[in-house]
Amino acid sequence: MNAPAQQGQAGPARRSVCAHCARPAVACICRWISPVESAVRLLILQHPMEVSNAKGSARLLHLSVAGSTLVAGEVFDPAQLGELLTVEGRRAVLLYPDTPDDRSLGMPAPPPLPPELLHAPGRLLLVVLDGTWRKSRKMLYLNPLLHALPRLPLNDMPPSRYRIRKAHAPDQLSTLEAACHALGEIDGDHDRFLPLSRAFDDLIDAFVLHQGRI
Repeated sequence: MNAPAQQGQAGPARRSVCAHCARPAVACICRWISPVESAVRLLILQHPMEVSNAKGSARLLHLSVAGSTLVAGEVFDPAQLGELLTVEGRRAVLLYPDTPDDRSLGMPAPPPLPPELLHAPGRLLLVVLDGTWRKSRKMLYLNPLLHALPRLPLNDMPPSRYRIRKAHAPDQLSTLEAACHALGEIDGDHDRFLPLSRAFDDLIDAFVLHQGRI
């Protein structure tokens, strides 16, 4: 029989959490936040399994890009997602390659991306799916409202420096890298996002140095 706990006996200590970045205090990423602004609004839809993943880049991206929104979920309520996709009357564009194989799953071909939208960043909402390739495809499949969005593929991408997670292809970037590249393309100013890219590099270096304890 277990002995009864003595009155006033302290239970297991709870880990302190940073109120700003929502990471454990010992793994706070606030020092790497690098504020940047874009005429494009950024909506990050994060798979639930990425929320507590120490190797994820979405929260640093969200905390750095002014006006961005980060929402976790796999299947979103259509009314909620509809509101997120129509913020400020902007036109939502999904940062995702065309995947013809998905037609076999009953997903329609995405509508064409009007070229003039890429010259009007103030009218754009860039939607980014944060998750592994398999998880992001499932999120896309399970949320029909995303099927109706024109897609923005990434071209002439730099090599990824996201060496702490295994990629399935050499041109696959982290969420932060992909979003920064896309925002730089649309804004016509890649240099604006270099400080954030460099901060992310420093975060990766620290993660490797401390063997993942950050």
